[in-house]
Amino acid sequence: MHRILLLVVLGIIHMSCQTQDWPDWRGENRDGIWETSGVVTEFDSDSIGIKWSVPIGPGYSGPTVAKGKVYVTDRLERPSQLERVLCFDEQSGEQIWVHEYDCIYEVGYPAGPRASVVIDDGKAYSLGTMGNLFCFDAATGRILWQRDLNSEYKINMPIWGIASTPLVDFDKIIVHVSGSNNACVVAFNKDTGKEIWRSLEDRAGYSAPILIEKNGVRVVVNWTEHSLSGLDPESGEVYWRIPWTTGSGMSIATPVLYEDHIFVSAFYSGSLLVKLGDDYASADVVWQRCGESERNTDALHCVMNTPMIMDDYIYGVDSYGELRCLEFSTGDRIWQDLSAVKKDRWANIHFIQQGDLTWMFNEHGELLITQLSPEGFNEISRAQLIEPTRKQLGRGVTWSHPAFANRHVFIRNDKRLVCADLSSN
Repeated sequence: MHRILLLVVLGIIHMSCQTQDWPDWRGENRDGIWETSGVVTEFDSDSIGIKWSVPIGPGYSGPTVAKGKVYVTDRLERPSQLERVLCFDEQSGEQIWVHEYDCIYEVGYPAGPRASVVIDDGKAYSLGTMGNLFCFDAATGRILWQRDLNSEYKINMPIWGIASTPLVDFDKIIVHVSGSNNACVVAFNKDTGKEIWRSLEDRAGYSAPILIEKNGVRVVVNWTEHSLSGLDPESGEVYWRIPWTTGSGMSIATPVLYEDHIFVSAFYSGSLLVKLGDDYASADVVWQRCGESERNTDALHCVMNTPMIMDDYIYGVDSYGELRCLEFSTGDRIWQDLSAVKKDRWANIHFIQQGDLTWMFNEHGELLITQLSPEGFNEISRAQLIEPTRKQLGRGVTWSHPAFANRHVFIRNDKRLVCADLSSN
């Protein structure tokens, strides 16, 4: 009996190490870390076999995966302008449910919804480009509650619309509304949609908030067009706020927590490193680096990619696709590589860390298995995953973030959502 029980326990542990859902922006903890085993360490060919593919419309929102289902949003322009929230079976790609609603875009780059669908406690939360916030039953698509944030809060609309993926925290969902009357960041009851608190007079950027904690103090870190701030998630009280206005409001990358520091980087404004206090309820600037122009850059000027920090080194993609390594303590550049993505304005790579490997998904639709170190960029393998479809800045791109779940990768372009098996079996 004891032996059988032991085998069962070991089996459960083994399975938990092998599989992991991707229910939120950049994974379960918003840190771009894929905790898995049993996946390939190099590709067999220069293209990746697709397990299933389903047609969808345009959008920038990265897919999320939870409880055997895949969620994504898109936009249709004909016969009328609609946004949609879609749910598919994780194994087969069969559509389980869809919800569509009228949505006329009044923003630049009308390329579809930007924010990922967040799955929590059997509910799916979706935020559209014009501020349509929904809470669905994740299994059936039944609407539990909804808010029209644009009409309710008189949104000071960012140039490219609302893009920040909401953050679920216990009984709340925290949203970058960009509303008037101190409503840049608003917390709603996640079960009813009722407002709990509002905070900041800033205009929202596009960056998703993160939750950090130390010594029992929990802090929501927000990067808006005008500042980097830390708020009390229970009340919205401002613990600390560092003014930092980004050019064209391009606060896009997710803040990165590393050893009691917060790091952010922007296209026009360069990079900022902040040291947090002992309880994270205070913050001070360590260094700030900014180049002379968007071409003559210093340190790192990220556009859409969120940097990685490992072993006291920062890795990210600069304004024209330059993959760079920086010294964490100073921001000094250690090396630069131009092979991971073709050099172009706003050329993009998304980073996913898996043990000592770094998976990269570039804007050409290529998936790379690599290793990053202060010694340089080591490309192990590269293969085509999906074709770029969106014409931006004179070229085809795919800028959506992939989801890595249960030894599979899920990614979309403007025509289809695909699933590919990455297991080593």
